[in-house]
This record gives sequence, C-alpha cells and structure tokens, in this order.
Amino acid sequence: MSFGEPEGYGENVRPRPLGARIRSRTAAAAACVVLGLGLIGGAATGSWLVGEPGDGDARDSFAEAGGLWHSVPVDRLFPPTVAGQGAGPGGADRTWTRIAVAPDSGCTNAFDPLLRKVLAPVGCERLLRATYTDATQSYVTTVGLLFTKADTAAMGSLGTRFTKEGLDRRTDLMPRPYAAKGTVAAGFGQEQRASWTISVLTDAPVVVFAVSGWADARTVDEPEPAEEAMRSGATSAVAQAGLGHEAQGLADRIERALRKNVSSASEQPS
Repeated sequence: MSFGEPEGYGENVRPRPLGARIRSRTAAAAACVVLGLGLIGGAATGSWLVGEPGDGDARDSFAEAGGLWHSVPVDRLFPPTVAGQGAGPGGADRTWTRIAVAPDSGCTNAFDPLLRKVLAPVGCERLLRATYTDATQSYVTTVGLLFTKADTAAMGSLGTRFTKEGLDRRTDLMPRPYAAKGTVAAGFGQEQRASWTISVLTDAPVVVFAVSGWADARTVDEPEPAEEAMRSGATSAVAQAGLGHEAQGLADRIERALRKNVSSASEQPS
C-alpha cells in the first residue's frame, strides 16, 4: 500500500551520514562506515549520489528522495520489524516492532511551535511518522520523516544552523511523539519524552527524527538528547535505561531504509 492511502500506513554500526548530519562524527568513524557497511546493494561507499556534487545524478537522487512519500509502500519506509544488531547499550542487540503509523495529517500539529518555526524555511511537503516498541514493550519510540519543499541550498542552510547553534540538543526543540490509542504507546505524550535525535539531510529534502520514552507513561523531568544519553559513563535515568540508544538506533535504521529506497528507485528503468 502506498502513502497515497495513509490508513494502511546484521547492522553493527550506524549508516553513513547523508549530507550535514547533526550529530557529531569523527573522520575515522565516517571512514569505517563507508568501508564496512555496503548498505546499498553491496556498494562500497554506501552513498546515494553518484558523481560530483551538483551534477545530474546528484540532482536526480535529491528529487527522487523527495518523492518517496507517495511512491513507496509504508512497509518499506517503516518496516513492521526493525533489527538493530549492536544498537543497544554496550553493543546489545535491539528489535523494534511497529505498533502504529500516524494518519496523513500534515505538519500543522506535529511539532511544538518553536521547532515548527525553526523548520519553516524548508517547508513541509509531507510528514510521515510511526511508533515502535522494543521487544520487551518497556519503551516506545516515534520516528519521523519530514519531506520538505526545499532545494539543496535551503537544506544545507538549515543543516548548518542546526550544527552551529546546537539546535538538536535543545529541549525546547524536541519532536512530538505519536501516541496511538489502544497500544502500549497510548500514554506517550509530550511530558513523556525522554530522549530524541534530529538529522537534517543535505543530499535529500528530508529531516529524520526520533523521540523515545517509557511505555508506562511516566513523565520525564530532564530529557536528554540521544548523543548525550549514549555517552560512556552517563548516569541519568534516561541514559541508564538506554532511551538514547532507542531513539538513535531506530532513527538510523529508518534513515538507512530511506536510502535503500532511493537507490532502488534510481535503478528502475525509465
């Protein structure tokens, strides 16, 4: 089923950054990802784009990515089950099960006002969200793909702003969760947000985000960005529960699925 019908709606390391990733990366880590993953059809680089930045292939891939919201079935963007080998604290494996996909309602009420203002320059073409739970149903995580109306320059500008101003670490810019009635995420509201991550892609008109919390609907007084909650030696309740890993690991794998879909679409005969 496609997104035009919304009601239907062993990986040891994180995927290679697509454009300006908001989370910090070292050159060595990036190199390891490029050399080790082979994420797209066994390609050595794992990159969407072929050729030099700004050439026809790059432009085609950027446009292809922007149209995935209506051309790719839900199960390919938000798989019913997501395996996260090594994605948990200490390299523990994770498995996430999709429990709900948000209806196709646009961006109007999907973000807190300040985050909506920050994202306004790139526009909102379509917002897709799904909520997952872990294998023990102890945690819930909403992951989203914001398809923007922006070109490469606008996405680059937004990515630069997030990086320079640390917008991905501000608690007043957390994404909102999708609390699906009749599921373990029914009580997953704004006060239950524990950890989150936001990535602005610059070689695709997409913002990828995820926000996690406990499945028992407990409130969280001091949420932490995933990058901080995942640091070695972090002692907060959010970090000890692995909620940073929940948000980061799931966001990375949904981003990876997005990349694979772009690759598959680009390989289809015209």
